[in-house]
Amino acid sequence: MSKFMDEDFLLTGKTAKKLYHNCASKMPIIDYHCHIDPAEIYQNKRFADLSEIWLSGDHYKWRLMRASGIEEELITGNASNREKFEAFASILPRAIGNPVYHWAHLELKRFFDIDIPLNSRSAGDIWEAVSQRLSKDNSLRARGIIKSMNVKTIVTTDDPTDSLRWHKKIASDDSFDVNVLPCWRPDMVMGIDCDNFPEYIQKLSAADSNNDGTSAVGAKSNRNSIKSLDDLKSVLRERMNHFAENGCKASDHGIFEIVYAPAFDEEISAIFKNGLEGKTVSADDANKFKYYMLSFLAREYSRLNWVMQLHYGVLRNVNTALHSKLKANAGFDCIGSASGLAGLAKFLDSLNITGELPKTLIFSINPNDNEAINTLAACFTEEKVKGKVQQGSAWWFNDTYQGMKRQLISFAENGVLGNFIGMLTDSRSFTSYTRHEYFRRILCDLLGGFIDTGRYPDDMEHIGGIVRDICYNNARDFFGF
Repeated sequence: MSKFMDEDFLLTGKTAKKLYHNCASKMPIIDYHCHIDPAEIYQNKRFADLSEIWLSGDHYKWRLMRASGIEEELITGNASNREKFEAFASILPRAIGNPVYHWAHLELKRFFDIDIPLNSRSAGDIWEAVSQRLSKDNSLRARGIIKSMNVKTIVTTDDPTDSLRWHKKIASDDSFDVNVLPCWRPDMVMGIDCDNFPEYIQKLSAADSNNDGTSAVGAKSNRNSIKSLDDLKSVLRERMNHFAENGCKASDHGIFEIVYAPAFDEEISAIFKNGLEGKTVSADDANKFKYYMLSFLAREYSRLNWVMQLHYGVLRNVNTALHSKLKANAGFDCIGSASGLAGLAKFLDSLNITGELPKTLIFSINPNDNEAINTLAACFTEEKVKGKVQQGSAWWFNDTYQGMKRQLISFAENGVLGNFIGMLTDSRSFTSYTRHEYFRRILCDLLGGFIDTGRYPDDMEHIGGIVRDICYNNARDFFGF
């Protein structure tokens, strides 16, 4: 019997253990997609307790608590931080097999040197021990946590209206040598069928950045307001150039599906005018506008040599009663059935025909799309570019033990696994870098199994190079960090 989450956790053979301990564990981290607040990095935030660093904004944990019957007062309500933590600790042992169970214990081990299981009996002692550490240990402030995990690059998620004030401040701070870069996330630009679309476009009109990097959104700008489709595109180009000047190397889109709906500029101009005036936009017209804008933006990404990331397939906010009370990103999203692979294929092809297809990462929340994505990606290649279009890491509901294995196996069987750019956190938590460790252990166990069963030669120099590439080198080269 193996010990609970010991140093060989998830590593079932000698080769897997050798690959992890000698190769994977020593590689730095590039977290190329997350939702960390750059202001908290610049300010080197100190966390008060485990509830603040763990439960604040973590819908993964909230879902487990709700599924176990915990009242909302102890999840997002007005209960004390300790009461919320103890409620989480009380249900965690029941989440056997859930990645949150493993992540929580990896975080306790790596950051707080605690290797006992978290449950109702141990919760009090763990709370006290961690609270004391957090109050005194500067290495457990935001920057110290990042440095302790050997993180080299963090890519945040940023709206086009963002001044990037905090990114500028971090970049000019010589005491912190981790790259914290913005990522262009224009979902609101695409939301012509949303009630707040006119207000958002007005906000985009006013978006600017003063020389000192402070936000000027809402302030008077030399730019004219956005009144036409050409105005919109002009402002977006201006904002993308601003992002590029501040280190941006990637975009990211959260969409349900890509519907192939080409239309001429005149038709899109009329649709945009209706949306700008707050008029109801039909589903067909919304699809045309979204496809047009996605195509326009993708061509700009090609110009800027940015990576385009496409996250799709999520059915959002399905619990209307609780969503109306708690708003978005509170744990009421699920896997959608629509894949939109046909539309995605035509979209990529249209860009490829004109030589304007940027490097692209495709993430589906539906694991049934693994093979389809990998076979589609292999259709779009470029000389001297490894994996120009490829599947992103197992995303959201798929970053489980089996979900990661399925994604890796599909990538291996339908593509070139050695080109894969590896894991990300997609998280709002500073302690979530252990998810990279979780992924690396699964990766090494899979590749070690290939060798132990005679499916790959026992060439540690070569297989070790593949592991190092997937853990770090490929992402560095793919994004150009």
